[in-house]
Amino acid sequence: MVKARKYVVKKHFQGVPKKEDFELVEQELPPLKDGEFLAKAEWISVDPYLRAYNSRQSVPYDQFSFQVAVVTETKHPDYPVGTRIVSHKGWRDYTILNPNVAPKELNDKFYKLPDLQGLSPSLGVGAVGMPGASAYLGFLDLCKPKPGETVVVTGAAGAVGSLVGQIAKIKGCRVIGFAGSDDKVQWLEKELGFDKAFNYKTVDIRKAHQEAAPKGVDCYFDNVGGEISSIIMSQMNSFGRVSVCGSISSYNEDPSKMPKATILQPSLVFKQLKVEGFMIWSWDARWNEAYVELVKWIKSGQLKTREHVTEGFDKLYDAFVGMLAGENSGKAVVKV
Repeated sequence: MVKARKYVVKKHFQGVPKKEDFELVEQELPPLKDGEFLAKAEWISVDPYLRAYNSRQSVPYDQFSFQVAVVTETKHPDYPVGTRIVSHKGWRDYTILNPNVAPKELNDKFYKLPDLQGLSPSLGVGAVGMPGASAYLGFLDLCKPKPGETVVVTGAAGAVGSLVGQIAKIKGCRVIGFAGSDDKVQWLEKELGFDKAFNYKTVDIRKAHQEAAPKGVDCYFDNVGGEISSIIMSQMNSFGRVSVCGSISSYNEDPSKMPKATILQPSLVFKQLKVEGFMIWSWDARWNEAYVELVKWIKSGQLKTREHVTEGFDKLYDAFVGMLAGENSGKAVVKV
């Protein structure tokens, strides 16, 4: 009999998630039935959307997120022991899965780990996982960048933003990034090849943006929302394109007292901007298309990946709040 552990969210977060909002639950898993397999988590992802989706869930609920797991016991011929799978089963160490049962919701979906050609399996929850698909599809499909254009990325040192900036460089664009520390700025400029990066906490954003992009901005990939986004959109060129991936600046705020930002409509109208938000779940049929290209770019050295690794199943909460506070450069993952 296998004992599994999982984190259950007991109440809706108020501000920054608290440890007491979670309960660590142990359960005995039943013996495998024909067609099932048992998977043990190896890598578990912590991402901003886990905070954003909290208020949309009925509590209590099992904390979801992506994980890479390895099959340790099986009664399914297509999933032998040692097979790695990617699922949305989240903060739990053991899971029984059945490929023959149609998924009822997102959390039931899973797929075999893409062919990473020798790269770390942890990339399955990062650059060759949902964040990678978000960067590839959310940027290329919505912004449609052209060589020579100027691209701005906020949250540029995060799991998605750091990939968007590099993809923009691969496509021949000039790239400006905003991040939350001087170390991150150095990483973006020196290692990832951003043309210019700024610490949004220490610069005059409007002035820095004007100096870095004197001819305006053509594409903006927005991970943070808030006033910085209003400033960037006010300085975009006519017919600029904006891809809205997230709004991490407001995730911990009281929903009844959301922060205010400068009105956008004048910029949208007079510059004839196209602003489009996206939910990457809607594009899951195309994730593999993104993965093939991303693996190719990583193997060739055109795309660099960095992971902020926290070790231990008992450290999931710490990794989560650390990521929300911006402690990570690149993808925040927990090694189980």
